[in-house]
Amino acid sequence: MNTVATSSHPVRVARVIRGRPTSDGAGVKLTRVIGGPDLPELDPFLLLDEFGTDRAEDYLAGFPSHPHRGFETVTYMLDGRMRHKDNHGNEGLLTPGSVQWMTAGRGLVHSEMPEQESGRMRGFQLWVNLPARDKMTDPKYQEYAPDRIPVANPAAGVSVKVIAGQVGEVVGPIVQPATDPVYLDVALEAGTAWEYLLPEGHNAFAYAFEGAATVGEGEDARALETHEMAVLGGGDLLQLRAGGKGARLIVVAGRPLREPVMRHGPFVMNTKQELMQAFVDYQEGRF
Repeated sequence: MNTVATSSHPVRVARVIRGRPTSDGAGVKLTRVIGGPDLPELDPFLLLDEFGTDRAEDYLAGFPSHPHRGFETVTYMLDGRMRHKDNHGNEGLLTPGSVQWMTAGRGLVHSEMPEQESGRMRGFQLWVNLPARDKMTDPKYQEYAPDRIPVANPAAGVSVKVIAGQVGEVVGPIVQPATDPVYLDVALEAGTAWEYLLPEGHNAFAYAFEGAATVGEGEDARALETHEMAVLGGGDLLQLRAGGKGARLIVVAGRPLREPVMRHGPFVMNTKQELMQAFVDYQEGRF
């Protein structure tokens, strides 16, 4: 799988987005890449936050109890430890390299609190929309420790953690038929190039969080610096080449839902009426 087909067309960079500083929860400092004024959404993706700091005061207050309905939250921890609890009795500890893919469905109330008082806290949170038919399903979790995330080495100098999707014969553990996601953590040594065939028709992006890379080849190549995201379009063959200090990127793709999005804070529905009902259900303790 993901071998380069002769009929494939190179991906072009439609836009380059640099995240904006913001805060969420009880004041945790974040960089918002999707979900801000520059890129409100990239169907089916509603939000992408990067968090990364050595300063405990930037994260210690954490994310106290808050509700979600109608979408999925994906937390990928690079450094640090985060304790998760919800009002259905679920609890878990996210450690460096672990992934939690939470389907909020019809609703839950949860908290995400640091389980450390010093040191580095770094990772990503991605919000993925659910189709109308799945918005009121029961909440569920796909949670994997780092040793459950397989690693592909498709070429010399290339290492890929496969969270969702497939690289060669290596298949990621996350399954979501609605959006058929790809979520890869790609590490490239200095000067190394790699090509990957994205699923046809998916919306996709590449976000550099260490080093720098170019996306595309020849005249269409675009530079991607640390903390920049390339919105991909125009083809299915993603071509990456690391700069002189190497690069690490997340590459994420998903099937667009093409449905109306009505969102407010932690609720994402299809109509204003459904959104209002979400507030009523939450206030009356039905989550």
